[in-house]
Amino acid sequence: MYELDYKENWDKYFKKMNKETQTKIWKKIQQLKELESARHLKLGLPFFVVETNQFRITFKQIGKIRTIWFVGNHKQYEKWYMTPTE
Repeated sequence: MYELDYKENWDKYFKKMNKETQTKIWKKIQQLKELESARHLKLGLPFFVVETNQFRITFKQIGKIRTIWFVGNHKQYEKWYMTPTE
């Protein structure tokens, strides 16, 4: 089982979504505690991506801690991963 952490401003787009969408995505985020594997964002980058319909959840994993970095739709996701991060 994994512990979840949240990067500052991870919810920039999430908090603008309607409540029904937020609920669906929140359930998927909670599933990350149990999820065994996810696909890499790109080879060589430390991010993983989980898709739920048209939305993307991006996280980093260090040991048993998964830190949520981004939640948004595909267009927002493309903009996010093209922007330099820490």
